[in-house]
Amino acid sequence: MAFKIHSQYEPAGDQPKAIEQIIEAFEAGKEKVTLLGVTGSGKTFTVANVIQSLQKPTLVIAHNKTLAAQLASEYQEFFPENAVHYFVSYYDYYQPEAYMPGSDTYIEKEAQINAEIDRLRHASTQALLTRKDVIIVASVSCIYGLGSPDEYEKTNFKVLKGDKIPRNDFIRRLIQLYYQRTLGNVGSGSFRATGTYIDFMPVSETFTVRFTIEGDVVQSIQIIDSITRKILEERDFFFIFPAKHFVTTKEELERAVKDIEHELDIRLKQLDAEGKILEAERLKRRTRYDIAMIRETGYCNGIENYSRHFSGKKPGEAPDSLLSYFPKKADGSPDYLTVIDESHITVSQIGAMYAGDRSRKETLVEHGFRLPSAFDNRPMKFDEFEGKTGQTLYTTATPGKYEKEHGDAIAEQVIRPTGLVDPLIEVKPITSTESYPGQVGDFIIEAQKTIDAGERVIATTLTKKMSEDLSEYLEGKGFKTKYLHSEILTIERIEILTALRRGEYDIIVGVNLLREGIDMPEVSLIAIFDADKEGFLRSETSLVQTIGRAARNVNGRVILYADEMTRSMTSAISETNRRRDIQLAHNKKNGITPQTIKSRIKDITEHLKKGHAKAVHELVKIDLDGSKDIKVVIKEKKKLMEESVKELDFETAALLRDEIFALEDHVAKAGGKPVKKKKK
Repeated sequence: MAFKIHSQYEPAGDQPKAIEQIIEAFEAGKEKVTLLGVTGSGKTFTVANVIQSLQKPTLVIAHNKTLAAQLASEYQEFFPENAVHYFVSYYDYYQPEAYMPGSDTYIEKEAQINAEIDRLRHASTQALLTRKDVIIVASVSCIYGLGSPDEYEKTNFKVLKGDKIPRNDFIRRLIQLYYQRTLGNVGSGSFRATGTYIDFMPVSETFTVRFTIEGDVVQSIQIIDSITRKILEERDFFFIFPAKHFVTTKEELERAVKDIEHELDIRLKQLDAEGKILEAERLKRRTRYDIAMIRETGYCNGIENYSRHFSGKKPGEAPDSLLSYFPKKADGSPDYLTVIDESHITVSQIGAMYAGDRSRKETLVEHGFRLPSAFDNRPMKFDEFEGKTGQTLYTTATPGKYEKEHGDAIAEQVIRPTGLVDPLIEVKPITSTESYPGQVGDFIIEAQKTIDAGERVIATTLTKKMSEDLSEYLEGKGFKTKYLHSEILTIERIEILTALRRGEYDIIVGVNLLREGIDMPEVSLIAIFDADKEGFLRSETSLVQTIGRAARNVNGRVILYADEMTRSMTSAISETNRRRDIQLAHNKKNGITPQTIKSRIKDITEHLKKGHAKAVHELVKIDLDGSKDIKVVIKEKKKLMEESVKELDFETAALLRDEIFALEDHVAKAGGKPVKKKKK
């Protein structure tokens, strides 16, 4: 299916010119184009129009999960008929394996995986392997090793209605694809075999698939709601992809084990020659235990450190990552568009990943905790990333050194479609005096004015501790306040920002997280505390980005609390005023009255949530299509429950029992009368 934008708006302001310039540059063969778009100028809509014109699969990279979630939501609205997916790190908590020689302290890897994000990661890769109209919005985690796309695709199998496949062979195949057998509730990545039914839940979905096999023939394939057990649809075929991205055959596994053993022998000789007896013994014991686990179960803790042996890649060769799943041309070059959002931050992040990972691994390898092949379980180097991406569009309001030096073309987008201009900036002292209450006291006065006008406030501090302390202080003063920083879990961060837009909070206090790409038109006041503390968080780029957060509201204004004017402050104020002058002149010439941006309050967590309340609601209305009353439905469900018991499918019987209880409760509340759904 072709990319097709669904929007009530047409490109306006500087958007038409920017879209034309970008498309012309790419069609002329240019590889790197920069979209210099001020905050609120609609860079995402401009990029969407570029995608529609080029008709290429697209990877959008953002520098944090929150921004990636917002972008995914926006692209889903623009392209509802196409496949838009969200790909970020699935760790809610991650403590990497490490060793500190000074104190002889070894730290085991600890991680808490978010199952919903893991599901979305699988949905992303499966979409890339099965269709062309795909947009993946990802964080920088997309450059980390993911497993071979060839093996992942090769091991999937297509089940057709009418296929001849013995029940035991089907079960064996699911186990080979890393699905776990269960006797209880079927969850993501598991299956249950009862009688003629085999129920399983793909890791990329939230529904259950039921295969009915009789006489070694697939009689039916049904998609079933996992909560209500209602049959949603019948299908003629279904693709089953592996439950893990790292997939290998039995033959490949044995080959990999032999390679690991060979590397171990070489490394032990090196350590013995260096007189590192303790390190050699530690490595031998640990690696042989891992090998035994791999042979026995196909898995061991830290198996990713042996990824090179499983993939068959050479030492130092770039790992497979999400980028490997995107299409290639006949000559092997990339055949997709890469968009690097807020590139002044994201490019630096991509470039820094490899060095940090390498430093930690060197200590582990040197002291016998890991084989040297652990070095190849890594993020891509920046030059490897460049070689995998092809045509790239950098979007930012403040281009960095890289974009300026490597860009082939630039498109500027200063005029906003809404006519909004950059906010007014006021500089106020930090220190209190007899007639001035200081930055916190003044902020409370200014924040109250904004809240009384029905608008929201953001305050940025220099540290996490300051954000927590200020948030607590403001709560004590009666404000609906929440702090937000990087230690808040991914989904919760998105929910907090959405709650601010809805008015559940009046003020959000944060550090660096709130600067780039957060679309909150309800915010009309931004306060930057300690603006004169020169450094990364108060650099010209950071200040311009933070100031821009107030540019989506017609009443937008920014207060810089500072006791002296720094070079960064002077530059940021000057650039903001330059843009503001251009925008005001354009509005005057064209008779434009600025309007606050109106965007629907929506976040990506809406379609991740599933709960008991929703389930009960669905149970009550299930099958009530106007032709049946609830008592008839209850009778049918009792019959289904009895059949499930006969087939020893007690899990399904229990679910049906709960549905019956919910429906009977609804009848009781209606006074015992049959309840019918009214026809419209």
